[in-house]
This record gives sequence, C-alpha cells and structure tokens, in this order.
Amino acid sequence: MSALVAVVVVVLALLLLLGLALSVRIVKQYERGVLFRLGRVTGVRAPGLRLIVPLVEVLRRVSLRIVTMPIQSQGIITRDNVSVDVSAVAYYRVTDAVKSLVAIENVADAINQIAQTTLRKVVGQHTLDQTLAETDRINVAIRAILDVATEEWGVAVTLVELKDIQLPDSMQRAMARQAEAEREKRAKIIAAEGESLAAGELGAASDIMMAHPLALQLRNLQSLVEIGVDKNTTVVFPAPLMSTIGELGAFLARETAAVTASAAPAPPAPSARVAAPASHPAPSAVTAPPAPQTVGVPTEVPTPDADFNTGYNGEAAARP
Repeated sequence: MSALVAVVVVVLALLLLLGLALSVRIVKQYERGVLFRLGRVTGVRAPGLRLIVPLVEVLRRVSLRIVTMPIQSQGIITRDNVSVDVSAVAYYRVTDAVKSLVAIENVADAINQIAQTTLRKVVGQHTLDQTLAETDRINVAIRAILDVATEEWGVAVTLVELKDIQLPDSMQRAMARQAEAEREKRAKIIAAEGESLAAGELGAASDIMMAHPLALQLRNLQSLVEIGVDKNTTVVFPAPLMSTIGELGAFLARETAAVTASAAPAPPAPSARVAAPASHPAPSAVTAPPAPQTVGVPTEVPTPDADFNTGYNGEAAARP
C-alpha cells in the first residue's frame, strides 16, 4: 500500500512539474506578449515572467525592434524611357503587437512586397536625372506611401533609402561624355576670365610705363636677364630696345664719318659750302665707309654736320 501511494505521489509531482513548465512564459524586454484564450485575444503582457493555463491559453511574443529589410533590385523604366535597376533598403518596426498578429498573416513578407511595388511606381514617375539627383525626395515619397499602407497592420516604416542605381553601359558612356564636355566648358570659361583679368592688369601696367619711360627700359633689361639664364643661342630683342641700339649705331657711324672727313685732303678750289638739293648731292659730300653689320644701322650716312666735325682728341677738324 505504501508503495502504491509513493507511486501516485511521484506521478502527481511529475504532472505538476510538467504543467508548471507548460504554463511558464518569459517575455523579453524588447517583446510584447499577446495572450489568446480559446482563440480570442485577452490582452497584451509586458516583459517579465508570465503564467498561462496550458491547453487553454496561448502567448504569442512579438518583437518591437527595428527590422532592416533589403528591397531587391527592380528593373524600372523612368519617365524619359531609360531602363535602370534600382535597389533599396527599408527600416520598420511594430508599433501595435495585436494588429501585427491579427490584421495580417506575415507582416515581413507583406512589407517586402509592397515596398517593391512602391519603389517601382515612384521611380517610374521621375526622369533619370531626377532619380540620380533627387534621391532624398524619392525616399520621402516611398516612405509616405508605405506608412499609409502599413498603418492598419500596426507597423511604422521609419526610413527608406535607395541603395544602388545601375545604368546601362551606353548610358554610362553618354553621361561620361557629357561630364567631360561640361568640364571643358568650365575650363574655357575660367581661361577666358583669366585672359580678361590679365588684359586689364597689362593695360594698367602700360599706363604706368607711359608715365615713366625708364620703367620700360628696366623691364627690357630684366627680360634679357631672364633669357640669359637658360643659355639660349637665339635672343629676341624687344622693339624699343632695337630702336635704342639703332640710334647708338647711327651715332657711332657719324663719328666715324667725321674722323674720315678730317683725314681727307682739302679740295683745290676753296669755295663756300652750299647745301645741295636732296636729288643732286654735292660733289664734296663724303660717303662714309660701310659700317659694321649691326642690326638697325644704315650702310650709308649723309655728310656729317658741322656740330659733329671734331676729332677724337677733342680738337676741331680742318674745314675744306
């Protein structure tokens, strides 16, 4: 008899432990428990240790954390008839645990499908340039449509972002050519603006040099110094410097002619010097010997004037 009582006690203890194990439920901090009693919703249980009646009540746990849902790439034709592949990512969370279980069977799959159709609809209303440049506005539009559709399911879409936009190869090459042309246009505009500014500065510099002639000569000398640094074999002289060299050569030629005239014998018949016309040069005119080959120096020099008829020793030369 005692053995039978012991067996009964052991069986009852096991049944009690089994019932306790079936009735204990733990709801985590990020979850909410929806309690069904004989198929009807009786309430929502907060996080913690919860007890239910086995075989009578069922506790369904619903996560309230934000879920990251990738939206697979969609082949979309934009408003300007360009085919693009667009993929995105959506973030949502459950705000009403009861609606997410009662209003819809599979909330994750439903949001994924409606997100794909909404993405195709919104992107198809924009041109390619708008799709590439106005992604923020497209994201807001997709999120607004999803919020309206998922509000009845107890789900709130927190964020939608376009992740990748794939263009055809031909369109990528066309866009590359367009970008290159745009860069060239900007470079030409900047170069033209630089030329305009340089012309203005050169005009101001020329005004200063006209007021100070020596500044131009100093600038010419500085140019010669810069040219000489590179050890060039050909030197290009500025025009004002060439005129200065020509005047110096003419002066030396006149001095040479004066010395030659002073060394020549006097004519047999002295007579007054009369200036001959330009078309008939006077017989007594002295022709200077050819001057050295110097840039800008004439080969023939007219009869030296009386003011230059002096020798190198400073004495007056004999008049014919």
